[in-house]
Amino acid sequence: LLTIGELPHHTLFPHMAAVVHACGAGTTAAGLRAGVPAVPVPVQFDQSFWAGRLTALGVAPAAVPLRRLSVPALTAALRRATGDEGLRIRAGALAAALAGEDGVAPVQEALETYATR
Repeated sequence: LLTIGELPHHTLFPHMAAVVHACGAGTTAAGLRAGVPAVPVPVQFDQSFWAGRLTALGVAPAAVPLRRLSVPALTAALRRATGDEGLRIRAGALAAALAGEDGVAPVQEALETYATR
């Protein structure tokens, strides 16, 4: 375990073999943009949804809910996340697709459509 001070996700995550996180929307998005596999450990609210999306997208092994978190469970999930080349390939492909996506244009179009009604 390495403890560091505050560091932005976009600086840290691309250097990781996998990212273990609770699956908040922002951290999930940062992990997807970094192109590394995730180990979802959802705690509450929308985190189970995002953990399910990561698994469905093929960038994470099955979620390890906090109430089931143990050394053996986390070890197994980390081994799968870092040892399954398919997870890494899919994570990289999704990161490339996200990098090429224009997230502003569809929102602008929807707002303009709404404003003209």
